[in-house]
Amino acid sequence: MASATLRHTVWILRGNPLTAVAASGVLMLVLVAIFGPSIVPYDPIASKVSEALLPPSAAHLAGTDQLGRDTFSRLLVATRLDLVIAVAAVGISFVLGAIIGAFCGYAGGRLDRSVGRFVDVMMAFPLFVLAMAMVAALGNRVENIVIATAIINLPFYIRFARAEVNVRRNVGWVEAARVSGESHASVVLRFLLPNVLPAMAVQMSLNLGWAILNAAGLSFIGLGVRPPTPEWGIMVAEGARFISTGKWWLVAFPGLALMLAVLCFNLLGDGLRDILDPRMRT
Repeated sequence: MASATLRHTVWILRGNPLTAVAASGVLMLVLVAIFGPSIVPYDPIASKVSEALLPPSAAHLAGTDQLGRDTFSRLLVATRLDLVIAVAAVGISFVLGAIIGAFCGYAGGRLDRSVGRFVDVMMAFPLFVLAMAMVAALGNRVENIVIATAIINLPFYIRFARAEVNVRRNVGWVEAARVSGESHASVVLRFLLPNVLPAMAVQMSLNLGWAILNAAGLSFIGLGVRPPTPEWGIMVAEGARFISTGKWWLVAFPGLALMLAVLCFNLLGDGLRDILDPRMRT
């Protein structure tokens, strides 16, 4: 079974090399998040006004900002924060959404309809505006950004798990599990959820890119991480004031980091869909 899955994965990667590139990019992001703060050439929050707004050079690969801080060092350190926010938020929404959606889809009836209507109401709002409102009410701390991002991602997983379990709850092997004496909770957790989680992993990869963009967007409008903490959205917001003066590197490098991170997660999601989709094995 494992060898067949490996052969199928290799076949998918050969047919779609962008998936391999995306996986390499995500791996690079993870490595930078882990080791970046320990290998940065400069202190990311130490200012040196005499070296303010220097263009990219051998000494400062991505130039310096208006306070003389090394942009490259700040980019590396910001990777950890943005990735931690995204992974924590999506992980929370993934676990809670899968469990809530699976039990609602299995139970059906009034509970299923009530949760479905609640999810529909949540998704009727612009999700970024909803995140703005929650962070503004709770305060712009990292944990509140994680909570807000997790809440606005929750409907995706509830709807997905609910729909998938609803389709499978009366199939033969589920009936056999119930007849053999398994409790309803055991049927959901041991038999139904494992069949739903692989498909949900695709949605998780796509949401990781969106969560990074959401955290950066909140910081850009002043509701996210507070300065002087290095964060991609803050760096873009601070650099936007200097675009008209030709200091392009202040926006270009953090903007490029954001674009590549989101692109890698989106492409990886497309690749995971092809790998996990049984129809691709024929």
